[in-house]
Amino acid sequence: MTQDRWDDLVALFGKRGDAAWCWCQFFASRSLTRDRVANQEALRAQVAASPRPLGVLAYGGGQPIGWLAVGPLGSYERLISSAALADVRDRPVSEKVWRTTCFVVKVGRRRRGVTAALLGAAVDLAREHGATTVEGHPVDVDSRSGSVASGELFHGALSTFIAAGFTEIGRTSPARPVMELVL
Repeated sequence: MTQDRWDDLVALFGKRGDAAWCWCQFFASRSLTRDRVANQEALRAQVAASPRPLGVLAYGGGQPIGWLAVGPLGSYERLISSAALADVRDRPVSEKVWRTTCFVVKVGRRRRGVTAALLGAAVDLAREHGATTVEGHPVDVDSRSGSVASGELFHGALSTFIAAGFTEIGRTSPARPVMELVL
């Protein structure tokens, strides 16, 4: 995701749902606003100012169908200040440790391997930019009683991370493992 693909991200996020109001700002700042336009402009400014892509896009039939935000852990204020995550991680924040945060997959394209493709591309992007580790904080669907709504899976599913070679380093709750892939 670079500045020249901004319109594709706007088309994917649309005007309804969590992505359309959050614009991947929840983890970027400890003071998230519910103002869709302000969040969109914040991400646009971050994309314009960043020397590297802030995530990866997936395409199907020439149209954007998925997104995964990924970057150095230190660029996510809310994550580095999280006491629950600090209890799991046994090392300081480093530009070499990257973190996946938000998956967005277009309705009608879910359950078709898009998240796996996005995660693979995010790992490749992190490696290309010098990361030594990629982390994620997915949902362990099997540990939950009942079904899990798609809106709860914006962190990804544990099974996707396991299939990509990630290993569990701890949990912040019974259904929320912290996963890492050492590159």
